[in-house]
Amino acid sequence: MHACGLVLAAGGGTRFGGPKGFARATDGTPWVDLAVRMLHDGGCDRVLVAVGAHGDEVAALVPPGAEVVTVPDWSDGVSATLRAGLAAASVLACDAVVVTPVDTPDAAPAAVVRVLAALGPEPRDGLAQAIYDGRPGHPVAIGAHHFDAVAAAVTGDRGARPYLATHGVVDVECGDLWSGADIDTR
Repeated sequence: MHACGLVLAAGGGTRFGGPKGFARATDGTPWVDLAVRMLHDGGCDRVLVAVGAHGDEVAALVPPGAEVVTVPDWSDGVSATLRAGLAAASVLACDAVVVTPVDTPDAAPAAVVRVLAALGPEPRDGLAQAIYDGRPGHPVAIGAHHFDAVAAAVTGDRGARPYLATHGVVDVECGDLWSGADIDTR
């Protein structure tokens, strides 16, 4: 399977006090670097990082080997970021894309392994989402046959959750790996 990772790092981070693409772990490692490593270590052949707000500055933090996807309409919300990332993954002929927001610096590569495995024998047809004690979270794996439909379904600052819920997403419990919590405030 040819899996691509997608880090959503285009937002302005209103509640956070600035773009989360600038955020760093206590040891100084940029969150974007942690997200790229998590996706790569979890089995993604290529990793895309979608940037928007302060795009050039966030792109400068993207580690070597990852590819930057510019989201010119980032202020329209996460839907614009997801559409841009899915379009880029489609060009790369990925069988599936594994999506994670940049604000989950504690995410475990094993969660990526699990959601990719849950796509089954036909990964291009699959949908899988990590859940944490029954709560939906990230990463989310989207098979290539869903890229266009997901892109058409998302609007504003809402992601793919409504599409996933109505199209047979496989829930993959990952609460034993980490909390699943994203970080919205400093």
